[in-house]
This record gives sequence, structure tokens and C-alpha cells, in this order.
Amino acid sequence: MSVFPAFAHLVEQLADLLTPLFHASAAAAAIVLFTALVRLLVHPLSRAAARGQRARTALQPRIAELRKKHAKDPQRLQRAVMELHAEEKVSPLSGCLPGLLQMPAFFVLYHLFSSSTIGGDGNGLLAHRLLAAPLGGRWADALADGGVFGPAGLVYLGLFALVAAVAAFNYRRTKRTAAANPVTVGAGDGAQVPGLGAIGKAMPFLSFFTLVTVAVVPLAAALYVVTSTTWSAVERAALYR
Repeated sequence: MSVFPAFAHLVEQLADLLTPLFHASAAAAAIVLFTALVRLLVHPLSRAAARGQRARTALQPRIAELRKKHAKDPQRLQRAVMELHAEEKVSPLSGCLPGLLQMPAFFVLYHLFSSSTIGGDGNGLLAHRLLAAPLGGRWADALADGGVFGPAGLVYLGLFALVAAVAAFNYRRTKRTAAANPVTVGAGDGAQVPGLGAIGKAMPFLSFFTLVTVAVVPLAAALYVVTSTTWSAVERAALYR
């Protein structure tokens, strides 16, 4: 059995278990539950990423000393910073792993709710809904069927409101963190590595791009994104206190 029919069967089984509680929206609840299970599985990596972040913050005074020592040699400075991270066993990329490991589940959901058939049979998942909105539909479909304030449109408005609230929370938190722990890895004489400053400025706004994702993917995949994003906000607030 390939991964797509197996995953479709898993969603159907979870939906059957949740039907007494959620009725017609049981499949949507199953996706939320599945997302929570995925996040629980990667939570140890999230904790490791938080430890890595604290370790990188603790290295900032030593990096500042390296900047003074190699102020006139940017290449030597970068090598020294990399050697320091290796010596302290701190990976600058450790925070990316939890997000990367969640991508396969998102793409499986995207495929399942974008396909009319699964394993050669009709895709029964497309009959499921979240309230009035089909799980295989998109925001454009909701707009065409009742408009912004139609039954399906209101479902999307609720998701947009939740995403906007989470994004605003992340924005404020990221700005506070950046102000408290400014990046000091530079290229000498106080200049940052090319592109690093632009990335730092863009970081607080990244959560708002989730609104675009929710608008263009099938509702089932959007539910995964919204649930995962909300989980991340709560998790990071707890781990990065």
C-alpha cells in the first residue's frame, strides 16, 4: 500500500472515531489531531533547538571579542566564528529541523485533498467539510460560492483571524527577542555579513505569510498549517522564556 492510500485510510479512521463529537466536521478534527501528533513527535527537536538558541546567545560575548580581534579580516572572522560553534557543538541551523520534518505531512495532505482519485478509486475525503467549507476547496471556491460572508467564506474569515492573531503575537515576540539579543556575527568593523541584516528585518513578518498559504492551498492543508503555526507560537513562548 502506497503512502497516499494509507494516509487517507488513517484520516478516515480518525474521522470515524471523532464523529460522535464533531459530526460532519470529524475529518477536519482528525486533521487537527494528526497535526498535534506530528508536533508532539518533533517536540524533542524543538526543545533541542531552544537549547541551541540559548547556547548561541551565550556565545555572543565571545563572538564580540572575535569581531574586535579580526576586525580587519572578515574571512578570518567568519572562520573563527564557525570554529567556535563547532568547538561548543552549537549548530546555527538546528532551529530549522522541526519545520523541515513537518513538510512531508503537509505535502501529503495537499496531495490527498487536491486529487480526485486515490489509488485508482474515488477520493472519499473530498466529501468531508469543516462546517460549510469543503476540505478539498480553496478560498477562491468559497468566494465563488457565497462570497466573503457566505457560509464557506466565514470559515476562512475565522481561520484568517486566528492566523493574524498568531502572526501579531509572533511579530511582537520576535521584535522583543531581536532587541534583547541582537545578532553580532559580522564581517568586521561592525558590518554584518551581507544579507544577514535583511533577513533579520524580515523575520518578524514571516508569520504573516501564513495568510497567503491558507488562502491558496486546500482547506485540509490550511488546517494543518494553522494548527501547526498556533502550536509553534505557544511552544516557542514556553521554550524561549
